[in-house]
Amino acid sequence: MRTAFGRSALLLSACLPECVRSLFRCASTEKIGKVPQRSSLTNPRWLVRMTLAKSHTPAAMLFTTPVFAVFFLIVFCLYYLPMMRRWQVGLLVAASFFFYAWNAPWLLLLLICSIAINSATSYVVARCSARARPVWAALGVIANIGILCLFKYGALLTGLAVKMATAGHSPEEGLVSLLLNLPLPIGISFYTFEGVSLLVDVLRHRSSDEPGAARRVEYVNESFAQHALNTSLFVAFFPHLVAGPILKARQFYPQIAPKRFRDIPWEFVFRTLVTGFFLKMVVADNLKDYTYYIAYPYYEGFGTVTCLVLLFGYSIQIFADFAGYSLIAIGLAAALGYTLPPNFNFPYISRSLSEFWRRWHISLSTWLRDYLYIPLGGNRLGKRRTYLNLMIVMGLGGLWHGAAWSYAVWGLYHGAGLALERLLGLAGSSSQDNRPSGSGLLNLIRDLARALVVFTFVTFGWLLFKLPEFGQAMDYLATMAHNWRVAPSINQVVPVVLFSLPVVVYHALHFPLWRPDEAAQISRGRRLAFDGAVGIMLAMIVLNSGTSKAFIYFQF
Repeated sequence: MRTAFGRSALLLSACLPECVRSLFRCASTEKIGKVPQRSSLTNPRWLVRMTLAKSHTPAAMLFTTPVFAVFFLIVFCLYYLPMMRRWQVGLLVAASFFFYAWNAPWLLLLLICSIAINSATSYVVARCSARARPVWAALGVIANIGILCLFKYGALLTGLAVKMATAGHSPEEGLVSLLLNLPLPIGISFYTFEGVSLLVDVLRHRSSDEPGAARRVEYVNESFAQHALNTSLFVAFFPHLVAGPILKARQFYPQIAPKRFRDIPWEFVFRTLVTGFFLKMVVADNLKDYTYYIAYPYYEGFGTVTCLVLLFGYSIQIFADFAGYSLIAIGLAAALGYTLPPNFNFPYISRSLSEFWRRWHISLSTWLRDYLYIPLGGNRLGKRRTYLNLMIVMGLGGLWHGAAWSYAVWGLYHGAGLALERLLGLAGSSSQDNRPSGSGLLNLIRDLARALVVFTFVTFGWLLFKLPEFGQAMDYLATMAHNWRVAPSINQVVPVVLFSLPVVVYHALHFPLWRPDEAAQISRGRRLAFDGAVGIMLAMIVLNSGTSKAFIYFQF
């Protein structure tokens, strides 16, 4: 019966998004363009072109839209019905497939393919002989990475090969053209890493990192059908599906169990959602209207101060956008009874680049540490090997963000910074992240100066995100250097500063100014301040939200 329910849910989740959107389209008078002649419909090339044209940049159902609010309300109400407790996992899987298929239904097939690969290979790894386990795990990892490379890096590598072989001429038809125009499935980088995490964790049979947790954590159910259903939820759970946080099997599988309405942590859910929506809708969505001008050729008319402020604003925007999404995802998951890992810990107060990566996109940095940096040898094989490992991991981490060489340069930029920091003995340890370097005004000034240096280093790196074409990024820096005589643009500078202030205050309140023995008292003060801020943030969401736009990290 469960299998029948799963099949029905899959069919409905794949078909319903297009049906629902069709109802909205029928009520509109929008032109849909010229319909191809009957003879052209039989041409498979036309079909390929049409598919690629419609899906090259798939969108997603945004958390900040009324459509999502209706979707979540329906799912939430059904989920906690007593009669549905037995079917909660299946309901969430069906809802997640519906969510993913909303604007690009055919891409659901790729997600299901990924789930099938990871379900089957992890099940086999858990039950085959010790000698065969690494082989099956390797095959699963290769399949995951192969799919990611095809859809995310196929166009980049094909374009490079075509330029080298044909002196820049790109064929208009055939396989090469198809590879050059493959769509980038939304969230593929995230759910691919989760599939790799499942396979590696099952292979290692790793214990949880959390203190007091059981030493042996089982991820694979005796029933393959139930394991496939659990894996579907692990990979496709809609709050984190398209932009993280990246989950690890050992964090999520133990949570899969019936949930009760009375166990919802309402205060945590409310605070997290309000903060997330505020960062996204008030800060990021308003800043985007000004950082838009960090684009060629608009920035060429701005002076040094304006260019610096716009770049500063983009640094604030990318934090507010991504941290806002992560907080919304964490809040929605908590409302459904699941705990997602924190993804940000006030990264812009970091006093070293190593500390920054312990605070920024934590689920990615810990994934790279656990599944790439440590297997490469980490810092156990001498200084030179440590520096090389840092460059490899950060370079690949840069490419994970996007299929452009500028992202690889961004990763190597951070890798070089981390290596230099280690060489100079400035990296610090995680135990020092939440405490000042010492007492007195001089130590405070030194901590603030180091935080400013790290923030500046990181901010200039974000230019490669905003301007992925490397030449334009260099031109922006040249403009900043040459236009120092041009007066600041008040219409740009003032709004950017005002909309950035909440994030500055948000970080400043958590700057490590106090000793551990003072932390409890300070924490109570922060909580009282935050209680008052929640009401203000809620009012700002209603009164001063910017125009809705897709989250920046959707493109990755």
